[in-house]
Amino acid sequence: MINNMTPTIEEYLEALFHLRDKGKAVSTKDLAEHLKIAPASVTDMIKKLADKKLVIHTPYKGAILTKNGLKAAAALVRRHRLSERFLADMLGVPWEDLHDEACKFEHVISDQVEEKLLEALGNPKTCPHGNPIPTSDGSIVEDMSIPLTSFNPKETGTITKIKEENPEFLHYLASLGLFPKVCIEVKEIAPFSGPIIIKTRGASYALGRDVACNIFLHPDIEVKKRLKHGKTRRKGV
Repeated sequence: MINNMTPTIEEYLEALFHLRDKGKAVSTKDLAEHLKIAPASVTDMIKKLADKKLVIHTPYKGAILTKNGLKAAAALVRRHRLSERFLADMLGVPWEDLHDEACKFEHVISDQVEEKLLEALGNPKTCPHGNPIPTSDGSIVEDMSIPLTSFNPKETGTITKIKEENPEFLHYLASLGLFPKVCIEVKEIAPFSGPIIIKTRGASYALGRDVACNIFLHPDIEVKKRLKHGKTRRKGV
């Protein structure tokens, strides 16, 4: 871990980690929206992170985590997701409250406590929302899951993770019974970016695309075959 990191710096590093996309810079606008902070404040903090060699800042493009920054951010995400697992498995905290509670808990975990947590929890690979826990060297083992928006009608898959951890969003999914390990069948896809109709456990629900894109599933064999051969969603949907 980098010495002398404040909770604010840690919050920024975690946000950059979550928003990064294949080496592309994270824009000030996206970071401000994610953190719900004024763009001017984000710009000032990014400059401070650049001075600490944690990011590379390119004006008008955004910020990219450096090697040190990425390692520090992954360590923070590791402790955050371990905290969520501890709060859920050991204390029974509802899954929609885990993210906010873990944000408070993660900053006070020492290396020694982290090792004890891992041992007590049985070395978990994911947080309760299904997102992978970074390894001790900062790497992440991603699964082969794909977003619900990539499915066609009559295709099925099993939920592996929920990327958006907003409490209200998680509470909504919980009310529908949409958790990791739950099987979903796509019944219908409305045209013109309309809702996706799914069926699970005998009930049907209409999910907006903004909801569906945050639900990742392990696809069945037929979906894998379609994606392998590059077949796209049927015309008109």
